[in-house]
Order: sequence, then C-alpha cells, then structure tokens
Amino acid sequence: MSEVKERPVPIHLSEDEVLNRLPERIGDVILNYRYYPGKDLYSDGTIEDEILAIVKDASKVEYPAIIERKKSWPVLYHLSPLRGNIVDWLPIGRKDKVLEIGSGCGAITEKLAEKAGTVTCVDLSAKRSHINAYRNHDKDNIEIHVGNFSDIEPSLPKDYDYICMIGAFEYGQSYIHTDTPYEDFFKIIKKHIKDKGRIIIAIENKLGLKYWAGCKEDHLGTWFSGLEGYPEGGSARTFTRKGLEKIFLSCGVTEYSFYYPYPDYKFPTMIFSDKRLPNQGELTDNMRNFDRDRLMLFNEKYVFDGIVEDGLFDIFSNSFLAVIGEKLDTSYVKYSNDRAVQYALRTEITDTKEGRVVRKIPLNERAWEHIKEMKRFYNLLEERYRGSGLCINPCELKAAASSETRERGYAEFPYEKGTSLETLLDQCLEKNDMDGFYRLFDRYYELIAYGEGKEITDYDMVFGNILADGDKWTVIDYEWTIEERVPAAEIAFRALYCYVLAEEKRNKLDLGLLMGRLGISEQTAGEYRMKEKRFQKQVTGKRKSMGELRDDIGNCCVSPMMLMELHKKEILNQRIQLYYDQGEGFKEEDSRYIPDIYLDDYKIAVEIPFDGNIRALRIDPADRSCMVKMMELSLNGSPVPLHKRYVETNGKAVKTGCYVFDTQDPNITVWVSALPMTGENILSVKMEITPVPSDMALDVMGAIKKFF
Repeated sequence: MSEVKERPVPIHLSEDEVLNRLPERIGDVILNYRYYPGKDLYSDGTIEDEILAIVKDASKVEYPAIIERKKSWPVLYHLSPLRGNIVDWLPIGRKDKVLEIGSGCGAITEKLAEKAGTVTCVDLSAKRSHINAYRNHDKDNIEIHVGNFSDIEPSLPKDYDYICMIGAFEYGQSYIHTDTPYEDFFKIIKKHIKDKGRIIIAIENKLGLKYWAGCKEDHLGTWFSGLEGYPEGGSARTFTRKGLEKIFLSCGVTEYSFYYPYPDYKFPTMIFSDKRLPNQGELTDNMRNFDRDRLMLFNEKYVFDGIVEDGLFDIFSNSFLAVIGEKLDTSYVKYSNDRAVQYALRTEITDTKEGRVVRKIPLNERAWEHIKEMKRFYNLLEERYRGSGLCINPCELKAAASSETRERGYAEFPYEKGTSLETLLDQCLEKNDMDGFYRLFDRYYELIAYGEGKEITDYDMVFGNILADGDKWTVIDYEWTIEERVPAAEIAFRALYCYVLAEEKRNKLDLGLLMGRLGISEQTAGEYRMKEKRFQKQVTGKRKSMGELRDDIGNCCVSPMMLMELHKKEILNQRIQLYYDQGEGFKEEDSRYIPDIYLDDYKIAVEIPFDGNIRALRIDPADRSCMVKMMELSLNGSPVPLHKRYVETNGKAVKTGCYVFDTQDPNITVWVSALPMTGENILSVKMEITPVPSDMALDVMGAIKKFF
C-alpha cells in the first residue's frame, strides 16, 4: 500500500481546535471537520479499530483473503467488494458530482469515486471516516465532511447530479426531529439535486420476505419488529413500497422508479425492475443472516415462486432501490464478481433505440480480455452448429457508450424471448410428465451433439442457458467456451448434475436411467464430478462463496418445527402415563397423562386417587430406555412391599426397588387388589428416573441375566 499523509486529529476537540486543523488529508482524500462535534456519537466498538488497521496495512486485493480469515460479519460487511454492486451499474459519469449521505467506512464511496467526477461524503463518525479515507486514499476526487448532516447540510451546494443514500434514509428521524422527519429529510435532500439529477435510496423493505421467514430485523436485531410496526421504537424505520411512494408524493415527486436488489441491497447479485421481474425458480439464494441467528419458518425459494407467479414480488422483495428522477434504460442487472478477478463482469438488460439488448460489461481490465473472447467464441460455435437447428445468440463487441464514463467496452447480444429449457423441464416434473421430460432432454442431447468432432465446445451448455421459443432453441450464454473436443455426453451429464444439485424437488429424476441413455458408467460419472469441482475452483479463483462465508461466521439457522418437536419431547419426558385396570386389562381409553410431577430433572412425586373398583394401576414413567429407583411406594399411608406379588415391571431389577428398562415403553404395575383398600384410595409414588441410552440399558440387562 502506498504511503499516505495524515495529520492526526484527536477524538475529542474543542471548536477552536477543530477549526485550526482544517482540512486534514489522508493520501488524496480530504477530511473536513468544520462541523465535527468533537466526539463520535456512535461506534461499533473495537471492531472499527480492527477494520482501520486492515485498511491502513492491506491493499484492496488482499481484502477477500482477510475476509475469509477473519470470519467476522463486520469485516465482511465493510470490506466486501460486493457492497459496491448497488451503485456500480448506475450511469454516473466523469463529469458528475455525487453527494453520499451516510458514507460510513467507504464501501460505496469506493465505487462512486471510480465512476464520478467528484464525491462529497457526509458521515457522523470520525473513526469511520478515517477508514473511508484510508481505503480510498488513492482517489483525488473525495471530500468527507465529518459531523451531523443537519449541521453540514446548509453549507452543501445545490447542483449535485446524484445524491446517494445507501442504508441511510431509514435513519431520517435521527437527523430530523419533527413530526414528519422522513418527509422533511427528503425535502432537504431534494434542495441539493440539480434539474434532471437523480436521488438514489437503498433501503430494506419493511415487508421483506426474509423477515416473514425468520430473519431478525436488520436494525433492531429482533424478530418481526418491522412487520409489527416497531412497537418498541428504535432509531430506524423501514417502509413498504407504498410507504416510500407516499413520502415521495407528499414531497411533490412524481417521477421515480423502483428496483429490487436481490438477495438484498447490501450484497446484491441481481437487481430487478418493474420492466424485468424475476422468473419462477430464479430466487434461490435466500440464506442472508450473516450478522445474526435466524429461524427458518419456511423455504423462501418456494414462497418466492408463488409470489412471482401471483405478481406480488414488488410487495415482498427484501430490499428496494428507489431512483428518484429521470428513468433509466437498464431494467435488469446481474453481477458475477464473486469469482476470480479475470472473470468479474456485470450483465445488463438495457433498452436502446434499436430495441432491447443484453450487455456483458467487464469490471476490470483483466476481465475485458475475457469479454473479448466471447465474440470469437460466437463465430466458432455458430460455425459448429450451423444447420443443426440450435441457434447461437449473436455477439458484438462495443466501445464504451460515452467517453464521459469510466466504462470499458462490452459485449452486446440481442435480447431473446422464450422460456428456458430449465423451466420447461421443471414443468414436466411438476406434472409428472416423464415422457415429456425425456423428449425435451433427448432433443437437447441431439442438438448439442451436432458437430461433436470439432475442437470447440460450450462447456456450460446447461439447461438455463438455452431459451426455447416454439421450435427455435437458442444458446444465450456461452461464456465458458473452450477450444477442445469434449463428448456431448459429458456436457449433458454436467447439465443434469447442475440441474439436480440446484433444486431438491428434482431428486425424483432417475439419474441411473439418464446416465444409461448417455452411455455413462458410474466410474465415468465420478470423473466428471471431479472435473466439475476443478472447473468451479478455476472460476471462483478458490474464493469462498457467500454461503461458505456465512457458515464460517457461524450464526445459527434454527427450524421452529424441530424446536417444537424437541419441546414436545421435553414435555413428554416430564410426565407419566397412568393406566387403570377395572378387570378387563389395561387399555388406552382407560389411561391418562399426569403432568407437572417433577421435583427436579430426575425426581417425581405424585399422589394417585382411585376407587375400590380398580384391580391394578400401571405407571409408565418415561417414553425411553431408563433406570428407575423407587424411593416411596405406599397405599393409604402404608408401604407397598416391592416384590412380584404386588409390583411387576417389564424391566430388570438391579436390586430391590431399582430397575433398568431397555424399552421405549417402560412400565411398572401395582396390583392394588392384593393390598388392603377402602372406598377411596391414594397411591403415593416417589421415584428417580434417569434416562440411559438403549444400548447401555441392554448391556446392563444382559449383565444382570449372567449374574443371576
């Protein structure tokens, strides 16, 4: 990391001291303390010192390895390059002035500074602003104002092209202390945007599906608090889409668009819009509880499928990205920057004057070489499959749209209409139409096998990369083409392998039958699986996925159904079942449970009243193998002798009054008819019950048999 210049600023300063130390520079970044109150009013504690040390000592290329090593939510949140995806796709150019409110540790600042002419940041924390400055020290277009937004705002200019509030608008009531803080906050912000400028707000959806499914509310860390309307208060408020629209309209705003970052705005990998909403089966990455434990009340993928089918995604999207101002041409964005640097790119669906197109845009210079290969791959694949009936979506290399942006060139493809082969196969499985499934698969195999002898292969010809529009089948993504001769059976096996792995419901497929159709042995299939693992490591650069990082951080995901079963088992273990024999033996209908009889974890005490018509009482002390020590057994105050004439069990006596049971249905029968009874009787029982593993109980019973 290059040397940076810093003039240390004490954490607590008087006003004169602050004014005498303006401005401070860290590298090329300016920190402005004119409105700093002299101390940080909020902090995440020592973790901020840890992050500050990282950005001082490490370069950005080291961040992914540090994230994996630290296994820490704050380190992941503040340093992950995926954070910048939320603004990376916006058409911010070299001449644009950007205001970022709530810039924090600079994850978004970094991306804005790469794109814009100037970036003005506002943040309350000096510590976080230092982190921001160090991580972006090589940018000469950033100024950070440290202090309360309300104090700084009057000094800000009124000609910004973009104002970004990424995870900041929800704290409006902390900045503005009025009866309508969010409306007033928005009106203040609106004063600083130029004509045809845009305000960008990223915020959690109050009704986001993840909250219904059991994730804790992002700001309070409590379950269902947003859904319940924040009954316990708190500094932040999130909104539904209608709630945000109400604020915009009350402030005189009528031109705005909603985008839907998925899985959420913090680490978005896809961004949908009203012009391009998700398809069924597309929303599969739903385990988003990196920072806290969560419940799992249902499978979010299946619920999202129903929501998408019924056109309700704009209500239950986990996050919103509101663009206030002139509408954008881009309707969909997908990021592939969680893999090796040379393969990091952004895919967009964009409307142009000539029509809708798909663009693949490199996110760095090395990835541009990867993009340029796509044109050559198109030519080679088109030649291989010419005359087969399988179309290859044409690719054209384009220069950057404007010299005013910092974008590189990109690959452009026509936007193809149709239904993915993956969806068609799923529909067959849902209908249990296996003949239809095999017809589609056989056609797929026939098409991809065309020209099999040529040394050009699309290795990633999975079902999701083929669109069917009637009889026209088109390959829409051939990024992973190789100049090698690969058997069609291997490509088809890989497509099936990826297909089944992605969805539990597809396990109904008879893979043995399909492998037989492809002529693939189990040994060959094993070799193909190993090859797939090597391929994935190549693509990811051996970096861990977000799912793996979540597992490393170690927060729990708990099923309430499982908890309920455990609780139910605990309840069952804290009661006894009592049977009454009135001369016809023991029957379930003549039994009852007696709860709340435990004195502690092992000891029970109960008094059982019964009339003179009862022949015997049977006590079932547990629903598992156990040992029972009889501490008291008396009838009407007189001890019951512990021998077989009066007491029988289906266990074995270790010694008098101590029994071991290797059954899940232990029982003790007291023959009360053999004892002196009255009209109304009370059997008093005290016993100690100790659960033991069934194999241990069996061993003890075996030892008793040998001994006796």
